[in-house]
Amino acid sequence: MSKVVIPGQMVLVVGAAGMLGSALVPLLLKDGYEVVAPSISELDITDLQATRVLVRGVAPSAIVNCAAYTAVDKAEDERTKAELINSEGAANIARTAQEAGAKFIHISTDFVFDGKKNTPYEEDDEASPLGVYGSSKLAGEQRVQAFGGDFFIVRTSWLYGQGNENFVTKIAERAKSLKELQVVFDQVGTPTYTLDLAEAIVNLMQRDLESGIYHFSNEGLASWYDFAVAIVDGLKRRDVVLSVETIKPVLSSAFKRLATRPPYSVMDKTKYKDSLGLTIRNWNEALSFYLDDIVRNGRLK
Repeated sequence: MSKVVIPGQMVLVVGAAGMLGSALVPLLLKDGYEVVAPSISELDITDLQATRVLVRGVAPSAIVNCAAYTAVDKAEDERTKAELINSEGAANIARTAQEAGAKFIHISTDFVFDGKKNTPYEEDDEASPLGVYGSSKLAGEQRVQAFGGDFFIVRTSWLYGQGNENFVTKIAERAKSLKELQVVFDQVGTPTYTLDLAEAIVNLMQRDLESGIYHFSNEGLASWYDFAVAIVDGLKRRDVVLSVETIKPVLSSAFKRLATRPPYSVMDKTKYKDSLGLTIRNWNEALSFYLDDIVRNGRLK
């Protein structure tokens, strides 16, 4: 039986200004935690000494690392920068979390897999990234594991939510101005709503579980084409005026990109669900909740 930690403890959230951090910080505050959320200018995670000084000053009971270099294509030309943030930065936080006796939650990605499977990836499946982004995130995972301590590595996929431009808002914007959209259908994964991922992070943080890797995304699977169709249909049902008439499924090769994406990156969440005794909502249900929010609150351009 997992043990729930009493709220009121200090949590350090690194990368709080990003899309996931924007969902996580309010949730932590609502649950009664004290939160320290330094900006990039206040904390350079690639500087071990600066990270150590901040962590010692905060003395957190838990640290959540949402910071990452996520520009998948640019990473092919900026390997050093991607590796510095995603590997060295992760290692610095892991090291200082262990020194402080803090629980450490590190966010990783489905891009550590090559997508050659046709069944959902489990946590112990072999990682074989196709590009610099995935390899830099895998290196970060390995360095976090090497430090040991009380840690969770949470792999997730296809994030969207408040705080940043994302696939949902991009499709909505284009659907307002274009009559035809072209969206790839040969990449299959699972969209993940940041609010659901944030709740999963808090659930893991509050329980005394075995350290290691946990997969989390919403349930189900979709191609990017399926996701786009669901977004447009959902907006139309909410009476959003759109110009789009056709969504055309195309091969990935139709778009020239520097980085190769895994064709299949659906992840198995059995470990998370069984360890916490929880269910996860389907991506369609989560998307509907998000669309209700952004339409009702006028968050579409």
